[in-house]
Amino acid sequence: MLFIGADHRGFSLKEGLKKYLLEQKIPFTDLGNSKLEENDDYPPIAASVAQQVGASKNNYGLLICGNGVGVSIVANKFKNVRAGLVWTTAVAKTAKADDDINIICLPADYITLKDAQKVVIAWLRTSFKNETKYKRRLSQIAQIEKI
Repeated sequence: MLFIGADHRGFSLKEGLKKYLLEQKIPFTDLGNSKLEENDDYPPIAASVAQQVGASKNNYGLLICGNGVGVSIVANKFKNVRAGLVWTTAVAKTAKADDDINIICLPADYITLKDAQKVVIAWLRTSFKNETKYKRRLSQIAQIEKI
């Protein structure tokens, strides 16, 4: 399942992407916010998505804030989460293929809806390379999570 979330700066982009995901028949669950709240904070929203993603290998996430960095920081605090800040299709493809990111973080202030649609689809359609060196690196990350 794809879990999505955004703060006030990412709200409009999230709503546009929700329409696009529905058109593409990609199922998702919106974890917030359900309405624009100018004074909301991104940490609780990012944490909700990251908890769901970290709980199952079948879950993945889409987080949006102003520059994408804040939600990335929060999401990466959770075990089994590999969140990455993505702004182009090339970055989306390599982040998934090489690093197997399971949460994509978008910078609402710096990406258009049209470009965000392309980025999300590129990420969803890309597979992890599953080569020895990439699996070794993910194993090293898992060891760091235990510290």
